[in-house]
Parts: sequence; structure tokens; C-alpha cells
Amino acid sequence: MSSTSDLCSELISRPSVSPDDQGCQEILAVRLEKLGFNIEHLPFADVKNLWARRGEAAPLFCFAGHTDVVPAGNIADWQSDPFSPTIRDGLLYGRGSADMKGSLAAMITACESFLEQNSQFNGSIAFLITSDEESVATHGTVKVIEELQKRNEQIDYCVIGEPSSNKKLGDIARNGRRGSLNGRLKVKGKEGHVAYPELAINPIHVFLPALAELSQIEWDQGNDYFPATSFQISNISAGQGTNNVIPAEMSLLFNFRFSTEVTAEGLKAQVHSIFDHHYEDYELEWQLSGNPFITEVGVLTDAVTKSVKTVTGLNCSLSTGGGTSDGRFIAPTGAQLVELGPVNASIHKNNEHVSIADLDQLALIYEEILKKILL
Repeated sequence: MSSTSDLCSELISRPSVSPDDQGCQEILAVRLEKLGFNIEHLPFADVKNLWARRGEAAPLFCFAGHTDVVPAGNIADWQSDPFSPTIRDGLLYGRGSADMKGSLAAMITACESFLEQNSQFNGSIAFLITSDEESVATHGTVKVIEELQKRNEQIDYCVIGEPSSNKKLGDIARNGRRGSLNGRLKVKGKEGHVAYPELAINPIHVFLPALAELSQIEWDQGNDYFPATSFQISNISAGQGTNNVIPAEMSLLFNFRFSTEVTAEGLKAQVHSIFDHHYEDYELEWQLSGNPFITEVGVLTDAVTKSVKTVTGLNCSLSTGGGTSDGRFIAPTGAQLVELGPVNASIHKNNEHVSIADLDQLALIYEEILKKILL
């Protein structure tokens, strides 16, 4: 195996289910310390975070990522132990191989190669690694960013190793993400026998018109970077499982994935206005997972797309699709930010895997980006 896949395998063998780092960050810190990086471990609550920096000058280029992984699920559904890295047909199998221990390994070996050839360069290099991306993300990157802002340490360029690629390595990079706003709704009714509806209030019936209205609204038309905002109901429940009782209440979960054309506060206000118009006996809790962010075409996006072209020959498309990422904490500081990583077809699934050849190419891409930004 290559040095990149060796390092990836070493990380996979640590069952770092979020937020348990299982020593992964220490493995990375040892490698980085040998390269002259100043190592800082920044734990918050039960989350481990690593901030490593080499140099003091601007611009500051940062590789960012996470060592935590989602649970492996039913082990019987895996062809091999999810935490025992296994190679089959040129693919490295294991939980976190694609999301995102492969990217972390490629970042390290890219940096090693870059510094071996370029002891002097313009600016600084940093690594921001957390163990709290796949979980609630409350004590990871967001806390490190708060600490950096207290010190006036400003990240200028950031590459996150999220598995952005669709069918081939480098075919897609993400230069932004949509916002994500969650609603938890509880509608109160009055329980009763279905044969006597006049003595009851069915919360499903009284609220269906409001939900139908929400599902038909065109919230915006998107823009050059974002698709139109979408509203989706993800879960609905009511009743006791019997066919002769009108339920006392209904519970519902919904989500907005929103563009920069609207705001979270604006969406909340419009939803409350619609609900109040139809039926006022409800409770609604909001949870904002992240606001939308965008890095417009410029220095970093050019460096990324040109590096992909140099290494793979592919034309890299920029996208804002997918879910949320820790970029939502870094981009608002003013950093130019792009997410670039392996093919994402197997992430969060059993038999997660990454191509060993892709890992080697990913390391070359990351190294090319460093050259274009810092030389």
C-alpha cells in the first residue's frame, strides 16, 4: 500500500464513533509535529480537537476535517469487520474510509511531500481536526473557531476533506452549502370516539390545510449558486394505533434546506403566520443546524479546479448540494472555503470504501492546491 492508504488504514482501525476520537488525532499530531507544526489539543466537554499550525505569516491555509465516524450499524451486513481495514480489488474497506479518514490521510501525506520540496513558502499551513462533526457538532469546530477568533487568528483559505466527489474523484467540489432549519411541531386536539366527531377536535384534520399550504409555497427561485429553498416533512405521528379513537395530538418534524435568498428568521415568521391563520393551539420548536454559506469563484476555487485538472484531467464542477458540514462554522469568519474529497457513494453505509488509487491522487491534488496558494 501507499503511505496515504497506510495512514488511512491506521485511522480506520481506531473505532472513533462520534465523539470518541480513539487516539486518531494523536496519530496525526505525531506526523505533523515532525514537520515542524505547533501542536495544540483543544478539548471541549467530551470532544477532542486538534489545532496544528506551521508558520505565523499570512495567508493562512487550513486543512479541516473530522476523525469521528457514524456507527457501523449491523456488523453482519459488512463483508469484513468495519474497523479492520481490508483491501479487496483495489478498494480499502472500513468505516470512515471515505468519510473522512481517507481525506485526512491524504492531507497529511500531501503536506509532507509539499514541505519536503518547499521548506520556504508564503504564509502558513494549519490543520483543524475535530471528533464532533458526525454528532451534535456543538463542541468541535465551532469551539475551535471561537478560540481562534479570540486570538485574532484568521483562516484565509480552507479545504475540508468532505467526500464531495460523485462518480469520479474530483468531478465535484463544494464551494458552499444550503442552510438547514428544523421544526418540531406539536398540534393539540381533543381526544374522542370517531363516531362522535362533534365532541372531539382532530388535530390532523385541522392542521392538514396548513401543511398543504406549506408544501405548495415557492419560497424562492434560488440563484446562481443555490437551488430553490425546499420544505420537507420528515416524520408525522398521531393516535394510539387504533381505528376508533380521534387522537389528542399530532407530532411532526420538518426541515427547510434554504438558499441565501431567504433567512432562517424570515422562514420562521412565515411558517408561524400560516399556522396561526389555520389553528393556534400548537407548539413549535426550532433548531437551526446552519446558515447557508458560499465561496464565490476566486483564488481558492481556481486553485482547486486547476489542481483537479492537473492531476486527473477532469473538469471539476462547483456545487452547493448535499447536507451540512463544519464549513458552516468556518466560512462566516471570512475564509474562502471549498470541500473536496473522495467519491461519496458508500458513505454512512455498510461496506464503506475508498479507492486506493483515488487516495494517492487526492494527496497529489491537495499538494497542488498548496503549491498554487502558497508558492
